[in-house]
Amino acid sequence: MNKSVKIIVEIALAAVICLVGWLIVKSVQKPVEFNNEVAARSKVGIQRLKDIRTLQVAFKSVNGRFSPTVDSLKMFYESGKMDIVMQIGSHDDSLAVANTEAIKKANKKLKPDQLLAKLQEAYAAGQKVVFSTVTSIPVKDTLFHNRPDFCIDSLAFIPFSGGQLTEMEATIKTVSGVQVPLFEARMPYKALCKGLDNQLRINLDAERRDQNKYEGLQVGSVTAPNNNAGNWE
Repeated sequence: MNKSVKIIVEIALAAVICLVGWLIVKSVQKPVEFNNEVAARSKVGIQRLKDIRTLQVAFKSVNGRFSPTVDSLKMFYESGKMDIVMQIGSHDDSLAVANTEAIKKANKKLKPDQLLAKLQEAYAAGQKVVFSTVTSIPVKDTLFHNRPDFCIDSLAFIPFSGGQLTEMEATIKTVSGVQVPLFEARMPYKALCKGLDNQLRINLDAERRDQNKYEGLQVGSVTAPNNNAGNWE
């Protein structure tokens, strides 16, 4: 083998070694990059499911049941109202407490709503008192008002899916003789991981099934009460 051929062979071998090394590194990095991207996408999906849960709980407090669709949650958010309890005065204010007790004692024969009216009159007159009152305010002014990034329209869609809809169900089941409203919202990995390595996604789904877990993100359950927990918690 002359010197020129030897040099060419050595260069070729070096190139092959570099290529094999690169392929090995790439094969190791690929699952790591996939897992990192799944974690990043899941973070976005989890926030949307948490927001759905918040709206569902508020919806149930008004309607006595959960909403079966994201569209009805959107309507509830944009035009619905909900009752909130507001406290006037403080129980740490001894004068306010004393005045309140005096008014209650002087009007102990009154019905609760009439007594509340007396306390409200005293408050309007500038007297220190303590009482709670229920007021109805728009849902939009109550929920997410401190979240500048909140977008009600985004809740209908699974992030990174190209527009696939968030899956949601609601039902009422009899549990130990009691009617229990239930709901669940789901984002399957097949949609959440769209565009990522399909084989790694299939492996992820298989791993979840082996663990008897849903292949994606889910909050709530329509099969059994779980206190509206998310499967990431």
